[in-house]
Amino acid sequence: MAVYFIFSPIQSPFPDNFMPNSRHIPFVSRFCPPRKSCHDWIGPPDKYSNLRPVHFYIPENESPLEQKLRELRQETQEWNQQFWANQNLTFLKEKEKFIDSRLKAKGLELRAESGQKATLNAEEMADFYKEFLSKNFQKHMYYNRDWYKRNFAITFFMGKVALERIWNKLRLKRKKTSN
Repeated sequence: MAVYFIFSPIQSPFPDNFMPNSRHIPFVSRFCPPRKSCHDWIGPPDKYSNLRPVHFYIPENESPLEQKLRELRQETQEWNQQFWANQNLTFLKEKEKFIDSRLKAKGLELRAESGQKATLNAEEMADFYKEFLSKNFQKHMYYNRDWYKRNFAITFFMGKVALERIWNKLRLKRKKTSN
């Protein structure tokens, strides 16, 4: 199956300062592949999840098994988009809080007199990253478990679709040779 990358700018319907929360479905590019395309298309990274959305090709003669596989892949993509958009939002909010609290503890403002944003050094940020990962360990563990389950299910259905296609080709060959 061929995959094409598209690199067109995304026009988000949301303002630049908009960040999704658990009530929002992350924005996915509204790009549509050409009507005559017979391949999946992979778009530019989503603004919030940083994942590349996939536009799945739907063949005219899609079998029920192929449809189940495509729907499972689409559902998994949407699940991934939602998880990472929410996770990235949480990360950014907590990172800002951490930086603010550390700067205030040092008696510093968020912006220096020059207008430049104040930052923390790598060791201080390492404390944040370690704390964030520890606090979210359980969430990441459940995500990984579910991700593996979904991918094994997708792989299983891919095998079933491949067998179905081989079986259909063999039946066509038998029909041709018996005629």
